[in-house]
Formats: sequence, structure tokens, C-alpha cells
Amino acid sequence: MADATQQTLLDLTAELLAVIEAGDWDGYCRLCADDLSAFEPEAVGTLVEGLPFHQFYFQQQSSGGRQQSTISSPSVRLLGADAAVVTYLRLVQREDDRGRTSTVSFEETRVWHNHDGNWQHVHFHRSRAGRFRS
Repeated sequence: MADATQQTLLDLTAELLAVIEAGDWDGYCRLCADDLSAFEPEAVGTLVEGLPFHQFYFQQQSSGGRQQSTISSPSVRLLGADAAVVTYLRLVQREDDRGRTSTVSFEETRVWHNHDGNWQHVHFHRSRAGRFRS
């Protein structure tokens, strides 16, 4: 049972990244709790709560280039029957409107909650990877 649940959570996480890349606001709302909380670079060190902060980015115009994410080194930790933490390194490949490509990486933690048989994304923490300096 745990393996099936872990795979479901990995699939949901991949689906979440796909709807983000597609700019699919309805899909994002379907996967996320209304009171989603997050620490992310765009929030500049502030805990943001609710969906309006994220909706702003969905409303922005696309740069015209392609983008795709790859989940690397995923780990799923079940915290009982109704909660789980998914961690991974996300590689984001982008191509701008001139055909130039770049890759950035993020360390991401996603918290999922199973409410009435439906997994919802309730919290995440995303930070740039590989930027440590002593």
C-alpha cells in the first residue's frame, strides 16, 4: 500500500509541475488547498498563504519559449495515512524566444494532505540549489 501511495504522490507532484509550466490556473487550484502556504524565492523570505500570491504569476504573459521540469532524486515520506512530504531536486530547462537555453535547479519540499480520499498540496518550500558560499 505504501508503495502505491508513494507513486501516487510522485505522480501528483509531476502533474503539479506540469500545470505550473502550462499556466493552467484551474489545474493548479484543483491540486492545491485554498490556504496553501509557501516559502519561495518570489516571496523574498516571507511566508505566503493562500492562492492570490501565486495567481499573479499565472496571469503573466509567457516569454514565448519552451520550458520543462525534471524531478531528480525524489523521496516520499509518509506521515501517516493522511499526510506526506515529497522532496526532490527540480531541474528547470528553458528556451527563450531566441532559442537560447538555460537550466536552473531548485530544492523543493512539497507537503500533501489527504482529505476525504483526495490528496491536496498544502505547503511547499522552494529554494535555488547550488548557491552555498562560505
